[in-house]
Amino acid sequence: MKNISLMLFCSVIVISCNKESSQNIIVLNYPETKKVDTVDVYFDTKVNDPYRWLEDDMSEETAAWVKAQNEVTFGYLDQIPFRKQIKERLEKVWNYERISAPFKEGDFTYYFKNNGLQNQSVLYRKDADGKEEVFLDPNTFSQDGTTSLSGLEFSKDGFIVAYSTSDAGSDWNKIHVIDAFTKEKLEEPILDVKFSGIGWLKNEGFYYSSYDKPKGSELSAKTDQHKLYYHKLGTPQSEDKVVFGLNEKRRYVGAGVTEDGNYLVITAANSTSGNELYIKDLKAPNSKIITVVNNFESDNYVLDNEGSKLFIVTNLNAPNKKLVTVDFNNPSPENWVDFIPETENVLSPSTGAGFIFANYMKDAVSVVNQYDYSGKQIRNIQLPGVGSAGGFGGKKTDADLYFSFTNYVTPNTIYAFNPTTGASKEYQKPKVEFKPEDYESKQVFYTSKDGTKVPMIITHKKGIKLDGKNPTMLYGYGGFNVSLTPSFSTANIIWLENGGVYAVPNLRGGGEYGKKWHDAGTQLKKQNVFDDFIAAAEYLISEKYTSSDYLALRGGSNGGLLVGAVMTQRPDLMKVALPAVGVLDMLRYHTFTAGAGWAYDYGTANDSKEMFDYLKGYSPVHNVKKGTSYPATLVTTGDHDDRVVPAHSFKFAAELQEKHEGTNPVLIRIDVNAGHGAGKPISKTIEEQADIFAFTLFNMGVKKLK
Repeated sequence: MKNISLMLFCSVIVISCNKESSQNIIVLNYPETKKVDTVDVYFDTKVNDPYRWLEDDMSEETAAWVKAQNEVTFGYLDQIPFRKQIKERLEKVWNYERISAPFKEGDFTYYFKNNGLQNQSVLYRKDADGKEEVFLDPNTFSQDGTTSLSGLEFSKDGFIVAYSTSDAGSDWNKIHVIDAFTKEKLEEPILDVKFSGIGWLKNEGFYYSSYDKPKGSELSAKTDQHKLYYHKLGTPQSEDKVVFGLNEKRRYVGAGVTEDGNYLVITAANSTSGNELYIKDLKAPNSKIITVVNNFESDNYVLDNEGSKLFIVTNLNAPNKKLVTVDFNNPSPENWVDFIPETENVLSPSTGAGFIFANYMKDAVSVVNQYDYSGKQIRNIQLPGVGSAGGFGGKKTDADLYFSFTNYVTPNTIYAFNPTTGASKEYQKPKVEFKPEDYESKQVFYTSKDGTKVPMIITHKKGIKLDGKNPTMLYGYGGFNVSLTPSFSTANIIWLENGGVYAVPNLRGGGEYGKKWHDAGTQLKKQNVFDDFIAAAEYLISEKYTSSDYLALRGGSNGGLLVGAVMTQRPDLMKVALPAVGVLDMLRYHTFTAGAGWAYDYGTANDSKEMFDYLKGYSPVHNVKKGTSYPATLVTTGDHDDRVVPAHSFKFAAELQEKHEGTNPVLIRIDVNAGHGAGKPISKTIEEQADIFAFTLFNMGVKKLK
């Protein structure tokens, strides 16, 4: 599409629908995005990168571009007649009390609560007499609610708490330490912490992880060497000692202390799949760090211990994971003994009240078995229905445990569970303005391009007509061993009650069927993921749930890549494309922040000519073709996203606006003071969801809501 000068960008003209089309049309003039002569050479192939300048998130020029794009986008959204109605409806359905499962620390019982529209949930506590008080209120951390509570860990005696905060959704955090009784600050915050847990050594200090602060922009500069530090309370951060990662260069280092306080467990990795495993005896102050696993060929972590007996979860020679035991004194894999062997379903265990809970995924839904520490199966736990169960975790001394249950039509409900009798009862059921009995959710299996059977759950109002005219949202991810299990979305209420269909396929690249399923969607097999998504869309169309005129594709992060790749490969397949915070420049993703660690899933353009050609063949930024009519597209990102830098979205939007032909809008919505998604205030979430649903329905020709 031909651009016009920046001075004219705010000209927006509304055109009424013509007789041949029911489409709502708003003609847009996009900001001119300048081009620069930037060329990279990969294996003797020259690749132009004319929008490289948009990678500079510190420049005034980029800031001006962001402002200009937002003015056009919000100018468009302002003209959608039912946008305000959607926002008001979302505010109404979101306005219900939400309470988390309680947990005990020291003399208090803690729990999170949100009264409905609070930007951040508040941490409360009760004493032995049941007196309630606010312990931490993240809504007071900043005026606009954009500073969130990102981590929390009490010392073993419950007397001290360390908690981390994130500003504007950034992965860079601060760790604060306070007295758990008086709530008084004990020392200055630990700064520049990233991808870190908090592991207490008694109440003397704690372990945390971070990178050296990068030169240049901390939101986009590469971070490559993760280190584990020990902070002793009462000493300045400058005196914190590096425990691991000084001589061993690893991109991701994590650590935790076992519940009994006897062992420090360290995981180290160079990508998001596969890790080394180390352990240190904290009972002996001068003990050395012992290697348990010395390679990156499997995923491994310590679940628990009984004395020197370690319980390790692994997918070594077990793609669906198993639980093994080994003695601390001889912990290498050749000494491992199966405790809960691998099954045909993927295992995710937890511990609490002196039991082990084996939570399995069977076709993406939960099945939970309870074991004692001798390996005896106590029971199969009866769940409230078919869906996703989580929790069953706690201290060994806990008498009662809690678990959550949800699916696409059941709001997340907390249950109290008695581990001795196996009885469970409803603890907290949210009072959402939604009637599950009016909706249905069913799982189907469809066939992908190469014959692979892929599961998908389809949710909609009961009694809809399969006439090909139902607005349909197809949501996918397909990567990084992430599993999309059934869960309730408050935002989706507005979609479903207006006759929408919501469909979620479990694409290859995810973890729903273990490591083999994951690996089948990585690197030179990544096209399988896109083919699975395309086949899901074609199934919905062939079964008359919808048609291309009423189909929207949605996904975030790796799912943003999914949408970007499919809309450039099959622009005819959908009416609306919604790529959020996407990895969209596959030739340069590994040069930003911790992106190099994603190479297990993607490979990099520097690996080989074959890998370069493959990446270039589907990279959304590099596959926007001039003169092509693309679907109505709303790219969404945050200006503080330091996980997937917004330059991915900036460059993709610029390519679309230059080359797209036709009347479908191709817009980018850039959230200010927002990151990759974690910790986003509810007010911002509601605004963004309202804009996405309004944009989608408007471009499907909807004139008014039901």
